[in-house]
Amino acid sequence: MSLVKLSIKGISYSQTQNGAYALILNEVDGERKLPIVIGAFEAQSIAIALEKEIKPPRPLTHDLFKNFAERFDIVVKQVIIHKLVDGVFYSSLICERDKIEEIIDARTSDAIALALRFNAPIFTYKNILDKAGIYLKSNSMETDKDSQEIDDVLSNPETFGREEESNKSGETYSKHTTQELNELLEQAVLHEDYEKAAKIRDEISKREL
Repeated sequence: MSLVKLSIKGISYSQTQNGAYALILNEVDGERKLPIVIGAFEAQSIAIALEKEIKPPRPLTHDLFKNFAERFDIVVKQVIIHKLVDGVFYSSLICERDKIEEIIDARTSDAIALALRFNAPIFTYKNILDKAGIYLKSNSMETDKDSQEIDDVLSNPETFGREEESNKSGETYSKHTTQELNELLEQAVLHEDYEKAAKIRDEISKREL
């Protein structure tokens, strides 16, 4: 079976599952998206890996795994999403040490969090993408029931950490000065409130455009 390379499009808050997030993967040489529902902790870990400017004061679990692996010369070469059963994706870490390859089972969310930290490519098999991949079109009328259910989960992708989507407390940062925002960002990272840090970082980034 042929492998298809994927990239990360974004993370959005799930509208149908409390405390869950939807990770959206892109087909690199195509237009299909592969949505995967993940937990809040894994979403946070992936978001931090994507947001290079946020550095946790202490290593998160996936950072600890990377540090441990590097200490013993273990490298994650690639991640393969190899199976889909009853809506659950199964993945493997392809690792290498002393030119010996090992395959380790992993939850897809953990595998992708590690792939980002090792700069490892992410793949899936064509038949999985054929089965679960969808096309996201802003104004399209979906007639397929399964595609409509996925669209409900994927409301506004690429909005993890943005005020309008994930700031449920109603707190906004638009009235703060840039200096105040930088101070708030530093405090949020210090207290390991990375969701808040991402929101503040987005507000700062908008002003730098």
